[in-house]
Amino acid sequence: MKPFFIRGASPQYRLFMAVLLSLALILANDRLLPMRSALATLVSPLQHFANIPAVVMDELSTNLSSRSNLLRENERLQQRQLLMSEQLLKMANLQEENARLRALLQSSTRQDARRMVAEVMYVDRDPFKNQVLIDKGVNEGVYVGQPVLDDSGVVGQVTEVSQTTARVLLIADFTHAIPVRVARNDVRAVASGSGKLDLLQLTNVAMSTDIKVGDLLISSGLGRRFPEGYPVAIVTEVMRDEGMTWAQVSAEPVAHLDRIRYLLLLWQQEVQGPASKESSDG
Repeated sequence: MKPFFIRGASPQYRLFMAVLLSLALILANDRLLPMRSALATLVSPLQHFANIPAVVMDELSTNLSSRSNLLRENERLQQRQLLMSEQLLKMANLQEENARLRALLQSSTRQDARRMVAEVMYVDRDPFKNQVLIDKGVNEGVYVGQPVLDDSGVVGQVTEVSQTTARVLLIADFTHAIPVRVARNDVRAVASGSGKLDLLQLTNVAMSTDIKVGDLLISSGLGRRFPEGYPVAIVTEVMRDEGMTWAQVSAEPVAHLDRIRYLLLLWQQEVQGPASKESSDG
C-alpha cells in the first residue's frame, strides 16, 4: 500500500537549486535579451487589447467633462451677453438724450441701476394671457412693477412675487400698456398689448401725428414704471382714414417674446421695492 504523503527533496536541496538557477540566469542575462524582446513583442497586442476599456472610459469621461464645461461656459456667456446688451441698449440713445432731453429738461445724469439675470421657468399656455414665470423672487429683492428686459428691449413687468419665483406680464398682453416716444422726433404715445406676441397697438394717435413705418419706439419714462430710453417696438403699419377719429398704428416688439429664456431685472432708484423699503427702514 502506497503512503499518502511522499517525501520530496529536502529544503537544503531546494535552496541550492534555486541559488544555482539564479546564478545561471544572472550570467545568461545578456543572451536572454533577444528572447525577452520577442516575448514582449508577442504579448504587446494582448496588453493593448486589455487597455482598451480604460482608454474608452477615459475618452468618455473627457468628452462628458468637456461637454459639461461647454454647457456651463455657454450659460455664463449668455448671461454676460444679456448684461452687456442692457448697457448697449442704454447707450444707443445716450447721445440723443444728452442733446435734447438733458439740455431742455435739465435732467440729472442717469445712474446705473442694479441688475440681475433671471431664467424663465414656465410659459403660460393660456392663449388669453401672455405671462412667464422666472426663478427670482422676494429673496432676491424682486418687487411688483419691476421692469424686465431681454437683450433686445423691454419685455414686460413683474406682477406677482413669491419667495423664490415671480410672474412677469409681457408687453404683448392685452391688459398691458407702456408709455413710449418716437426716437426720431420725441412724439409721445402709449403702446398697448394686443394679445399677440408680435403686435402692439398705439392708442389715441392723432391723424396729424408725425409717425411712420420703421420708427423706433422707446420707453419714455412717464409713470416711472419703466426706465427711459429702452427700445420697445418698431412701427410696422400706419393707417389714416378720413372716416376715423384716430390713426391706427401697429408696431412689433423688439424683444423676442416668443423665445425668451434669460431676462434682466432692473432696479430703479426712483422706484423703491419692498426689499429696499425694508432696508431703508432698518
